[in-house]
Amino acid sequence: MSPGTRYAPELRERAVRMVLEHTDTHTSQWAAIRSMAGKLGCTAEALRRWVRQAEREAGTRPGVTTDERARIK
Repeated sequence: MSPGTRYAPELRERAVRMVLEHTDTHTSQWAAIRSMAGKLGCTAEALRRWVRQAEREAGTRPGVTTDERARIK
């Protein structure tokens, strides 16, 4: 884990997977994010950003992927 990273990559992946798996059991994706963030000990805003980036990586949300960002840089 780099000095600027507060959460382990494994936690991020697990949290995103949990949100995506449980969105249908909540009233909205935001409700699922808030619920999972409380259970995992991370902030809801951090988890929301992780979910949005995962959606961009999967191609389900428009935006720049990590690979594209690196190429542009």
